[in-house]
Amino acid sequence: MAFKPSVVAAIFGVLLGALAATPASATEVERIGVFGSWSAYTYQEQGNKVCYMASRPLSSQGDYTKRGDVFMLVSHRPGDGAFDVVNMVAGYPYADGVDVEVEVGDGTFSLYTEGDRAWTRTETDDRRLTQAIAYGKTLRVRGLSSRGTETLDTFSLRGSLDAYKAISKACNHPVK
Repeated sequence: MAFKPSVVAAIFGVLLGALAATPASATEVERIGVFGSWSAYTYQEQGNKVCYMASRPLSSQGDYTKRGDVFMLVSHRPGDGAFDVVNMVAGYPYADGVDVEVEVGDGTFSLYTEGDRAWTRTETDDRRLTQAIAYGKTLRVRGLSSRGTETLDTFSLRGSLDAYKAISKACNHPVK
């Protein structure tokens, strides 16, 4: 989907602002709640509501010396008709042309990469991965940096269903 990189760049910028919120910037993002390992947020962008849930990994493995912030995100953008958009922010630039592998339960998903982010290829894959996140227990992401470093990030999915319900309610999206 062509809109994904710009969508996630905006969400990531707001997310970083929310995580390091000062009283002046705190009004830009509203935290809906914290649900286990996941947090849910909303904000307005050009008059449209955006709702997203985010989590940091419980553990990160790899032989790296420097790495930025790492997040798994699921977002709804009703103004764009975009729901259940899954995005991984790696904290390093991915190797060009190498997919990221996401494992949830018995399912495996292949995500394409651009810069330090990874997305599913289709809306159907977004929905399937979102459902796996909402109803799973653990999520593992295997990536390869532009320097050849292999990484493994493990996320807890505890609270992900409640976070998903919260963002879906906030953005008037039915939970399936």
